[in-house]
Amino acid sequence: MQTTPKTTGSFESFDGTPIYYEVRGEGEPLVLVYGIACLLNHWHHQIEYFSKKYQVISFDLRGHQKSCPVADVSQLTVEALSKDIIGLMAHLNIRKAHFAGHSFGAPLLLDLYEKKSELFLSMVFINGFAKNPIKGMFGLDVVEPFFYFVKSQYESQPDVWNTLWKLAVDNPMSMYIAALAGGFNLKVTHFKDIEVYARGVARMNLEVFLRLFEELMKYDGEPVLEKIEVPVLIISGEKDMVTPIRFQYHFKEKIKHSEFVLVPYGSHCTQLDFPDYTNLKIEKFLLDVKENKI
Repeated sequence: MQTTPKTTGSFESFDGTPIYYEVRGEGEPLVLVYGIACLLNHWHHQIEYFSKKYQVISFDLRGHQKSCPVADVSQLTVEALSKDIIGLMAHLNIRKAHFAGHSFGAPLLLDLYEKKSELFLSMVFINGFAKNPIKGMFGLDVVEPFFYFVKSQYESQPDVWNTLWKLAVDNPMSMYIAALAGGFNLKVTHFKDIEVYARGVARMNLEVFLRLFEELMKYDGEPVLEKIEVPVLIISGEKDMVTPIRFQYHFKEKIKHSEFVLVPYGSHCTQLDFPDYTNLKIEKFLLDVKENKI
Protein backbone atom coordinates (compact mmCIF):
# COMPACT_ATOMS: atom_id res chain seq x y z
CA MET A 1 0.00 0.00 0.00
CA GLN A 2 1.34 3.43 -0.93
CA THR A 3 1.58 5.72 2.07
CA THR A 4 1.45 9.50 2.16
CA PRO A 5 4.73 11.08 3.31
CA LYS A 6 4.56 12.63 6.75
CA THR A 7 6.18 15.54 8.51
CA THR A 8 6.73 15.17 12.25
CA GLY A 9 7.52 17.74 14.87
CA SER A 10 7.03 18.95 18.41
CA PHE A 11 6.36 22.31 20.00
CA GLU A 12 6.33 23.61 23.55
CA SER A 13 2.82 24.27 24.79
CA PHE A 14 1.87 27.08 27.18
CA ASP A 15 3.46 25.40 30.24
CA GLY A 16 6.49 23.91 28.49
CA THR A 17 5.02 20.47 27.84
CA PRO A 18 6.19 19.11 24.45
CA ILE A 19 3.34 18.25 22.08
CA TYR A 20 4.23 15.79 19.32
CA TYR A 21 2.41 15.97 15.98
CA GLU A 22 2.35 14.46 12.49
CA VAL A 23 1.19 16.14 9.28
CA ARG A 24 0.33 14.36 6.03
CA GLY A 25 -1.15 15.48 2.74
CA GLU A 26 -2.38 18.79 1.34
CA GLY A 27 -5.72 20.58 1.23
CA GLU A 28 -8.15 21.70 3.89
CA PRO A 29 -6.82 20.79 7.36
CA LEU A 30 -8.41 17.88 9.24
CA VAL A 31 -7.33 17.58 12.89
CA LEU A 32 -7.81 14.20 14.60
CA VAL A 33 -8.21 14.03 18.39
CA TYR A 34 -8.18 10.66 20.15
CA GLY A 35 -9.41 9.83 23.67
CA ILE A 36 -7.81 9.11 27.04
CA ALA A 37 -5.11 6.42 26.98
CA CYS A 38 -5.41 6.09 23.21
CA LEU A 39 -2.71 6.64 20.60
CA LEU A 40 -2.23 7.70 16.99
CA ASN A 41 -2.82 4.15 15.80
CA HIS A 42 -6.52 4.60 16.60
CA TRP A 43 -6.69 6.86 13.54
CA HIS A 44 -4.39 5.00 11.15
CA HIS A 45 -7.17 4.09 8.69
CA GLN A 46 -8.44 7.68 8.60
CA ILE A 47 -4.93 9.15 8.36
CA GLU A 48 -4.10 7.05 5.31
CA TYR A 49 -7.47 7.61 3.61
CA PHE A 50 -7.94 11.34 4.13
CA SER A 51 -4.33 12.44 3.62
CA LYS A 52 -4.85 11.85 -0.10
CA LYS A 53 -7.23 14.85 -0.26
CA TYR A 54 -6.75 16.75 3.00
CA GLN A 55 -3.94 18.01 5.19
CA VAL A 56 -4.33 15.55 8.06
CA ILE A 57 -2.92 16.56 11.45
CA SER A 58 -2.66 13.99 14.23
CA PHE A 59 -0.97 14.52 17.58
CA ASP A 60 -0.39 13.01 21.00
CA LEU A 61 -2.35 14.43 23.92
CA ARG A 62 -0.18 15.72 26.75
CA GLY A 63 1.03 12.86 28.92
CA HIS A 64 0.52 10.37 26.07
CA GLN A 65 3.23 8.60 24.08
CA LYS A 66 5.60 11.24 22.62
CA SER A 67 3.99 14.28 24.32
CA CYS A 68 5.96 13.69 27.49
CA PRO A 69 7.00 14.60 30.09
CA VAL A 70 4.19 16.84 31.34
CA ALA A 71 5.81 20.00 32.70
CA ASP A 72 3.17 20.51 35.39
CA VAL A 73 0.89 17.60 36.38
CA SER A 74 -1.67 20.08 37.73
CA GLN A 75 -2.19 21.00 34.07
CA LEU A 76 -3.72 17.63 33.19
CA THR A 77 -7.12 19.18 32.60
CA VAL A 78 -9.64 19.53 29.79
CA GLU A 79 -8.78 23.22 29.59
CA ALA A 80 -5.05 22.51 29.27
CA LEU A 81 -5.61 19.92 26.53
CA SER A 82 -7.73 22.31 24.49
CA LYS A 83 -5.05 24.99 24.95
CA ASP A 84 -2.59 22.49 23.47
CA ILE A 85 -4.75 22.27 20.34
CA ILE A 86 -4.87 26.06 20.11
CA GLY A 87 -1.08 26.07 20.37
CA LEU A 88 -0.80 23.38 17.70
CA MET A 89 -2.95 25.38 15.29
CA ALA A 90 -0.85 28.49 15.88
CA HIS A 91 2.41 26.54 15.51
CA LEU A 92 1.27 25.15 12.14
CA ASN A 93 -0.20 28.52 11.03
CA ILE A 94 -3.66 27.00 10.52
CA ARG A 95 -6.54 29.47 10.80
CA LYS A 96 -9.44 27.04 10.35
CA ALA A 97 -9.85 23.28 10.21
CA HIS A 98 -12.23 20.36 10.28
CA PHE A 99 -11.96 18.45 13.55
CA ALA A 100 -12.75 14.84 14.43
CA GLY A 101 -12.85 13.64 18.02
CA HIS A 102 -13.18 10.08 19.28
CA SER A 103 -14.52 9.34 22.80
CA PHE A 104 -12.89 11.87 25.19
CA GLY A 105 -11.82 13.75 22.08
CA ALA A 106 -15.43 14.99 21.84
CA PRO A 107 -15.46 16.95 25.14
CA LEU A 108 -12.03 18.31 24.25
CA LEU A 109 -13.48 19.68 21.03
CA LEU A 110 -16.49 21.09 22.89
CA ASP A 111 -14.16 22.95 25.25
CA LEU A 112 -12.07 24.12 22.30
CA TYR A 113 -15.18 25.33 20.48
CA GLU A 114 -16.27 27.31 23.52
CA LYS A 115 -12.85 29.01 23.63
CA LYS A 116 -12.13 29.40 19.89
CA SER A 117 -15.17 28.72 17.72
CA GLU A 118 -13.52 30.64 14.87
CA LEU A 119 -11.07 27.74 14.40
CA PHE A 120 -13.81 25.36 13.22
CA LEU A 121 -15.02 24.50 9.73
CA SER A 122 -16.88 21.43 11.00
CA MET A 123 -16.80 18.70 13.65
CA VAL A 124 -17.07 14.91 13.62
CA PHE A 125 -17.84 13.10 16.88
CA ILE A 126 -17.22 9.34 17.03
CA ASN A 127 -18.76 7.67 20.09
CA GLY A 128 -18.46 10.92 21.99
CA PHE A 129 -20.17 12.46 25.00
CA ALA A 130 -20.68 15.89 26.55
CA LYS A 131 -20.58 14.94 30.23
CA ASN A 132 -19.74 12.08 32.58
CA PRO A 133 -20.41 8.77 30.75
CA ILE A 134 -19.23 6.66 33.68
CA LYS A 135 -22.46 6.39 35.64
CA GLY A 136 -24.21 3.31 34.34
CA MET A 137 -21.26 2.27 32.18
CA PHE A 138 -21.65 -1.41 31.21
CA GLY A 139 -25.13 -1.17 32.78
CA LEU A 140 -23.64 -0.87 36.30
CA ASP A 141 -22.74 1.86 38.78
CA VAL A 142 -19.41 0.40 39.85
CA VAL A 143 -16.83 2.16 37.65
CA GLU A 144 -16.76 5.44 39.57
CA PRO A 145 -16.40 3.88 43.07
CA PHE A 146 -13.72 1.53 41.71
CA PHE A 147 -11.87 4.49 40.17
CA TYR A 148 -11.72 6.35 43.50
CA PHE A 149 -10.57 3.19 45.26
CA VAL A 150 -7.68 2.78 42.80
CA LYS A 151 -6.85 6.49 43.03
CA SER A 152 -6.61 6.34 46.84
CA GLN A 153 -4.45 3.21 46.68
CA TYR A 154 -2.20 4.76 44.04
CA GLU A 155 -1.64 7.86 46.17
CA SER A 156 -0.42 5.69 49.06
CA GLN A 157 1.73 3.31 46.94
CA PRO A 158 2.42 4.85 43.49
CA ASP A 159 5.34 2.56 42.52
CA VAL A 160 3.38 -0.60 43.33
CA TRP A 161 0.32 0.55 41.40
CA ASN A 162 2.32 1.66 38.36
CA THR A 163 3.74 -1.86 38.19
CA LEU A 164 0.29 -3.45 38.63
CA TRP A 165 -1.08 -1.14 35.93
CA LYS A 166 1.48 -2.32 33.38
CA LEU A 167 0.95 -5.99 34.25
CA ALA A 168 -2.82 -5.67 34.16
CA VAL A 169 -3.02 -3.87 30.83
CA ASP A 170 -0.32 -5.46 28.69
CA ASN A 171 -1.51 -9.07 28.56
CA PRO A 172 -3.79 -11.00 26.15
CA MET A 173 -6.56 -11.51 28.70
CA SER A 174 -7.03 -7.79 29.31
CA MET A 175 -7.19 -7.24 25.55
CA TYR A 176 -10.06 -9.71 25.22
CA ILE A 177 -11.83 -8.21 28.23
CA ALA A 178 -11.56 -4.73 26.71
CA ALA A 179 -13.07 -6.06 23.48
CA LEU A 180 -15.87 -7.96 25.20
CA ALA A 181 -16.74 -4.86 27.24
CA GLY A 182 -17.56 -3.02 24.01
CA GLY A 183 -14.21 -1.33 23.40
CA PHE A 184 -13.56 -3.24 20.16
CA ASN A 185 -15.41 -5.65 17.89
CA LEU A 186 -13.21 -8.76 17.83
CA LYS A 187 -14.91 -10.07 14.70
CA VAL A 188 -13.75 -7.16 12.55
CA THR A 189 -11.00 -5.22 14.36
CA HIS A 190 -7.49 -6.49 13.67
CA PHE A 191 -6.13 -7.96 16.90
CA LYS A 192 -2.83 -6.21 16.14
CA ASP A 193 -4.60 -2.87 16.65
CA ILE A 194 -5.82 -4.03 20.06
CA GLU A 195 -2.29 -5.18 20.97
CA VAL A 196 -0.82 -1.83 19.92
CA TYR A 197 -3.42 -0.08 22.04
CA ALA A 198 -2.71 -2.22 25.11
CA ARG A 199 1.03 -1.68 24.87
CA GLY A 200 0.51 2.05 24.51
CA VAL A 201 -1.74 2.15 27.58
CA ALA A 202 0.80 0.09 29.57
CA ARG A 203 3.50 2.68 28.81
CA MET A 204 1.32 5.50 30.10
CA ASN A 205 2.02 6.91 33.55
CA LEU A 206 -0.84 5.91 35.85
CA GLU A 207 -0.98 9.36 37.46
CA VAL A 208 -1.64 10.91 34.05
CA PHE A 209 -4.44 8.46 33.40
CA LEU A 210 -6.05 8.96 36.82
CA ARG A 211 -5.96 12.75 36.61
CA LEU A 212 -7.45 12.83 33.11
CA PHE A 213 -10.06 10.20 33.93
CA GLU A 214 -11.21 12.34 36.85
CA GLU A 215 -11.39 15.30 34.48
CA LEU A 216 -13.56 13.19 32.18
CA MET A 217 -15.98 12.60 35.05
CA LYS A 218 -16.08 16.27 36.10
CA TYR A 219 -16.39 17.93 32.69
CA ASP A 220 -19.82 19.14 31.57
CA GLY A 221 -20.04 20.39 27.99
CA GLU A 222 -23.84 20.44 27.87
CA PRO A 223 -24.07 24.26 27.63
CA VAL A 224 -21.85 24.20 24.53
CA LEU A 225 -24.05 21.88 22.44
CA GLU A 226 -26.76 24.41 21.62
CA LYS A 227 -24.16 27.09 20.81
CA ILE A 228 -22.56 25.10 17.98
CA GLU A 229 -23.07 26.83 14.62
CA VAL A 230 -20.83 24.71 12.39
CA PRO A 231 -21.92 21.45 10.72
CA VAL A 232 -21.49 18.34 12.89
CA LEU A 233 -21.43 14.64 12.00
CA ILE A 234 -22.27 12.26 14.85
CA ILE A 235 -21.12 8.65 14.44
CA SER A 236 -22.32 6.02 16.90
CA GLY A 237 -21.36 2.37 17.29
CA GLU A 238 -24.43 0.20 17.84
CA LYS A 239 -22.57 -2.15 20.23
CA ASP A 240 -20.64 0.51 22.13
CA MET A 241 -21.02 -0.24 25.85
CA VAL A 242 -18.51 2.43 26.90
CA THR A 243 -20.45 5.44 25.60
CA PRO A 244 -23.81 3.97 24.52
CA ILE A 245 -26.00 5.30 21.72
CA ARG A 246 -28.02 7.54 24.05
CA PHE A 247 -25.06 9.92 24.33
CA GLN A 248 -24.87 10.36 20.56
CA TYR A 249 -28.66 10.65 20.23
CA HIS A 250 -28.44 13.45 22.77
CA PHE A 251 -25.89 15.20 20.56
CA LYS A 252 -28.29 14.96 17.65
CA GLU A 253 -31.12 16.45 19.71
CA LYS A 254 -29.08 19.41 20.96
CA ILE A 255 -26.81 20.34 18.03
CA LYS A 256 -28.62 22.31 15.33
CA HIS A 257 -26.69 21.54 12.15
CA SER A 258 -25.99 17.87 12.78
CA GLU A 259 -26.25 14.54 11.02
CA PHE A 260 -26.40 11.16 12.75
CA VAL A 261 -24.93 7.87 11.53
CA LEU A 262 -25.44 4.58 13.38
CA VAL A 263 -22.85 1.91 12.56
CA PRO A 264 -24.33 -1.59 12.99
CA TYR A 265 -22.11 -3.82 15.18
CA GLY A 266 -19.77 -0.90 15.77
CA SER A 267 -17.98 -0.90 19.14
CA HIS A 268 -16.48 2.04 21.02
CA CYS A 269 -13.73 2.18 18.35
CA THR A 270 -15.99 2.29 15.31
CA GLN A 271 -13.24 3.87 13.21
CA LEU A 272 -11.15 0.71 13.72
CA ASP A 273 -14.04 -1.76 13.42
CA PHE A 274 -15.49 -0.48 10.15
CA PRO A 275 -12.95 1.98 8.70
CA ASP A 276 -14.22 1.92 5.11
CA TYR A 277 -17.82 2.70 6.09
CA THR A 278 -16.71 5.31 8.61
CA ASN A 279 -14.39 6.98 6.11
CA LEU A 280 -17.06 7.13 3.41
CA LYS A 281 -19.54 8.75 5.80
CA ILE A 282 -16.96 11.32 6.92
CA GLU A 283 -15.89 11.98 3.32
CA LYS A 284 -19.46 12.64 2.20
CA PHE A 285 -20.03 14.92 5.18
CA LEU A 286 -16.89 16.95 4.46
CA LEU A 287 -17.87 17.27 0.81
CA ASP A 288 -21.34 18.46 1.79
CA VAL A 289 -19.78 21.02 4.12
CA LYS A 290 -17.56 22.28 1.31
CA GLU A 291 -20.55 22.56 -1.06
CA ASN A 292 -22.65 24.28 1.65
CA LYS A 293 -25.25 21.52 1.63
CA ILE A 294 -25.39 21.41 5.43
